[in-house]
Amino acid sequence: MHTTRWESPIHALVAWWGVTAVLFSYELFLVAFKALTSGAVKKGGLYALDVSTQYNYKNTLIDVKVDTDSNITTTFTVLEVLPFTKTIATLKLPDYNSGKLEVQYFHDHASLSSVVALKQTPVVDLSASFGAHGIVFGAEAGFDTSAGNFTKYNAGVGLKKPEHDVSVILADKGDTLRASYVYHLDEKQKSSVVGEINRRFSTNENIFTVGGAYAVDPQTTVKAKLNNSGKLAALLQHEVKPKSILTISGEFETKALDRTPKFGLALALKP
Repeated sequence: MHTTRWESPIHALVAWWGVTAVLFSYELFLVAFKALTSGAVKKGGLYALDVSTQYNYKNTLIDVKVDTDSNITTTFTVLEVLPFTKTIATLKLPDYNSGKLEVQYFHDHASLSSVVALKQTPVVDLSASFGAHGIVFGAEAGFDTSAGNFTKYNAGVGLKKPEHDVSVILADKGDTLRASYVYHLDEKQKSSVVGEINRRFSTNENIFTVGGAYAVDPQTTVKAKLNNSGKLAALLQHEVKPKSILTISGEFETKALDRTPKFGLALALKP
């Protein structure tokens, strides 16, 4: 039987666009189950650097990341503690109060996730999705136990077919309505066009975005998007060799050309 692990439509569209902010990222898989990653991001006139390493032992993945702000982040991911589950524990030093424990459950037609902050008065996040035959429903909520109120609650519905994807999401505690449509131009879904409408009720603001992705050849894909406020972004991805991807991206304001544009470069190398 074919197994489908459902993803909430709240998160499903995030992966369509890709990377825009990272100036440089270098990823090298040293041996089986190990990885070493370094990155640099420009924030204003400063660069933030980090180095991370991964190690996989049986059903456990250990990820350690150190950055220039003297933060050390360690993540433990354990698969199948119970059937169909993934357990993730994150600890960040010196801010030990930022630790989190997450348990994810996946099944053929449903998924459930719970995240608890490891502190005296934790914030608890819950998310769930279920679906069948290409239709998926998802919802998420966050509750602050110290303040006794909800930090977020969102819900969405999505329709996925071989030729198109449609999603409608109510986000920001019901203040934002987002509707998206992606039409795939080929069977491999490498070329597509997308349209998105964002409506924010509190400010009576509407944002319209159109975009597209085109596979120039089997190794090269270009993407672009433009919204009604004049923000234009473009991205090029090229497979320099099998499993090794070079990404070049840029973003600027067409209605404010005096603003400094953003550029990004990412390189991922795998043997």
